[in-house]
Amino acid sequence: MTSSVNSTATSAPAVPKILVVGGGYAGFYTAWKLEKTLRKGEAEITVVDPLPYMTYQPFLPEVAAGSIEARHSVVALRRHLKRSTVITAKVTGIDHAHKLATITPPVGEPWQQEYDQIVVTAGAVSRTFPIPGIADNAIGLKSIEEAVAIRDRLMSNFDKAALLPPGPERDRLLTVVVVGGGFAGIEVFAELRSLASALLGAYPQLTFDDTHFHLIEAMGRIMPEVSLATSEKVLAELAQRGAFVHLDTQVKGAVDGNVELSTGDVIATDLIIWTAGVMANPQVVRGSDLPVEERGRIVTRPDLRVGTDEEIVEGAWAAGDVSAVPDLTGGGVGGFCVPNAQHAVRQGKLLAKNITAVLRGEAPRDYVHKNLGAVAGLGLGRGAFQKGKIGFTGPLAWLAHRGYHGLAMPTWERKLRVIGGWCNNLLLGRDLVNLQTVQNPRYVFEEFAARPRPAQPPVTPPAEPRGAGKEADKPEAVDAAKAAASR
Repeated sequence: MTSSVNSTATSAPAVPKILVVGGGYAGFYTAWKLEKTLRKGEAEITVVDPLPYMTYQPFLPEVAAGSIEARHSVVALRRHLKRSTVITAKVTGIDHAHKLATITPPVGEPWQQEYDQIVVTAGAVSRTFPIPGIADNAIGLKSIEEAVAIRDRLMSNFDKAALLPPGPERDRLLTVVVVGGGFAGIEVFAELRSLASALLGAYPQLTFDDTHFHLIEAMGRIMPEVSLATSEKVLAELAQRGAFVHLDTQVKGAVDGNVELSTGDVIATDLIIWTAGVMANPQVVRGSDLPVEERGRIVTRPDLRVGTDEEIVEGAWAAGDVSAVPDLTGGGVGGFCVPNAQHAVRQGKLLAKNITAVLRGEAPRDYVHKNLGAVAGLGLGRGAFQKGKIGFTGPLAWLAHRGYHGLAMPTWERKLRVIGGWCNNLLLGRDLVNLQTVQNPRYVFEEFAARPRPAQPPVTPPAEPRGAGKEADKPEAVDAAKAAASR
């Protein structure tokens, strides 16, 4: 006797989908550490960012000064995220109620991506004000492309200025204005001052007094991340190097490169660098249904889940500059973690552990990190250091700056490239090659390329003279007349 058993086929449970929005510090470290903490097949990881690399932003001032090769200060996502799907596109909408994200590629049509867990680490962009001329004439310092453009602009201006007699136009080309006295502003200001001093050795037509560097800060001090005493040491050092710092001063206009100050002074320049603040990536924040606080950041709990102590937005996480993460150490601004690399990297690492814990039915941990201190590079051989009440400037601080960031650069492959570049510069000197024309690489080809001749208008035959067509004008009649005359 045979018997049949009716059984319902059961399908394997779906693999959770994790979508990481942004491939900066927090996003890269989240995906990188998820690949290490998750078992194979435990989840699918997708990283979406408009750029295929993570930029190590503390190196941007040194890239602008030519101390670090631009490509060495970025980390290729596809090279180091072996188990993640990397999509080079923008996330232009987040519908968390239905767990759908709108992805807009550079070519083709947008599409909606499903997810189970979303990690918003879209970072920050330069925050500007509606000051006349700033949007048209200034440049930020948030991307590797901006750092390279700043370096090439300064070096190209030296080329142009060397061919001009002393006067307003030469002064304009050799004047640099940096707006913002935080770490980014002071570092790029000091690094460019160092670069300009090095360039003078290659331009005998120019002198130190021909170069002019101005930093504009609205507050009464610079570098709030360090003590007042350390910031004053930095100010004194910059003054010794011929740089001008305008405290308690605001920019009122920058039309045609003429920087108008609240003091009434006007500085004519060809290079305005804006570092006066950042804001959470508005394209991602405004296009989502996640809760946002008054400064435009995503409301985030100490365990990095989106939400408040009273309410959790399940399946949503945030970290880095786009998020408002409470600082449980009490050292943050307004009770929240300040937007810097220290927090973003460590939040990304903890985020990976917390997501793994939640997927396995465990409880996530709160983010707690006390500031390790601050280091800044102020040009070759010069730096600033602050750890608690200990603060100093000089070569030792510069070594601490390079040592810390050399080790903090993710992946050994990138560490070796950066440190190797530093060693090359030590032995061979600063690289002074200017590649501004790479921003318009076809200029030579376009200048000499052969082009089809423009179409010529049709030629209209000349009108026949009056009397044309008469019998006497015909060739046969002419021949007969000649024959008659010869008889």
